[in-house]
Amino acid sequence: MTANRFPRRAAGLLAAAAVLALTACSSGATESTPDASGTTTLKVATIGLVSDGALVLGQEQGFFEEEGLTIETSVVANPPAGLAAAQSGQVDVAYSPSIPLLNALASGVPLKVIAPADGFVAGASELDDPITVDDTGLYASADSGFTEVADLEGATIAIPARKAQLEVVVADSLERAGVSAESVNWVVLDFTSAVAALQNGTVDAAGLVSPFTSEAEANGSVFVDAPSVGFFEEGAVGLWTAGDSTLSSKADAIAAFQRAVAKSNAYANEHPDEAIQAGLDYTSSTLTVDEVKVPYWPTEVAPVDLERVNDKLVALGFLTAPVDLEGIIVSGE
Repeated sequence: MTANRFPRRAAGLLAAAAVLALTACSSGATESTPDASGTTTLKVATIGLVSDGALVLGQEQGFFEEEGLTIETSVVANPPAGLAAAQSGQVDVAYSPSIPLLNALASGVPLKVIAPADGFVAGASELDDPITVDDTGLYASADSGFTEVADLEGATIAIPARKAQLEVVVADSLERAGVSAESVNWVVLDFTSAVAALQNGTVDAAGLVSPFTSEAEANGSVFVDAPSVGFFEEGAVGLWTAGDSTLSSKADAIAAFQRAVAKSNAYANEHPDEAIQAGLDYTSSTLTVDEVKVPYWPTEVAPVDLERVNDKLVALGFLTAPVDLEGIIVSGE
């Protein structure tokens, strides 16, 4: 669920970014209207996650066809690109975690949440071993001697991008342990370089995602926290979003999408191995099912799922004021 923080730019610039982002990986968006058989095509932008397996499996099971829908997916570089495409109408639906979505909403981008994509089961953050459900991890270099988050005051910590999701969740982990995130020397490294930097001791710690977490452990790095589940706690994290123009022009198709996603997510939770394999195939991953932490696919988005993140982004200084969430979640039929 890694995501770059959404730039505070005008909506027009978002549309331009979407054009660039989708050029290489999408067949291009056209007006979604029913064909002769009454089927409507919806263009859906994903970021290529294993958890996309629920959407893929739902198509294989015929849940979308039953609702009169054909789904055409494209993979975009990151959530902001997908949100830009949804805002401009270049795609009908786009995946985004709640953090970049809230940053987009704070910038005045007209987007709505229409369905849950992935998240954490109720009570996930209270598990004795939350790493079992979190595909992110905060790891310390063996050379640093650090074994707990509380040790990281003034540490050098590698993250893939500034003000992006891993920085947010790691900063939250630090603050909860009584460590000032402002004391940290944040270093931007891609995941491969971060694993190497942990091994040679050039950084004290790094925020990583699977499968780089496994590589870090194999190299002797020390697990210190599961930051994403600590931040989000439970509920929907990844969201299916749509722009206001799509919601007004394709209301029936979006309602059908919501019903099909609810069926797909419920089926994925009942058949996780099938869903994971579908996600691995979709992303052309070389991992096997038993190497993937089982995702959770919520069947609804509760207001608290966004409110909790909204409040934390303000408390951590990533938002200057809370986003007005009135009417942002569009309930299904």
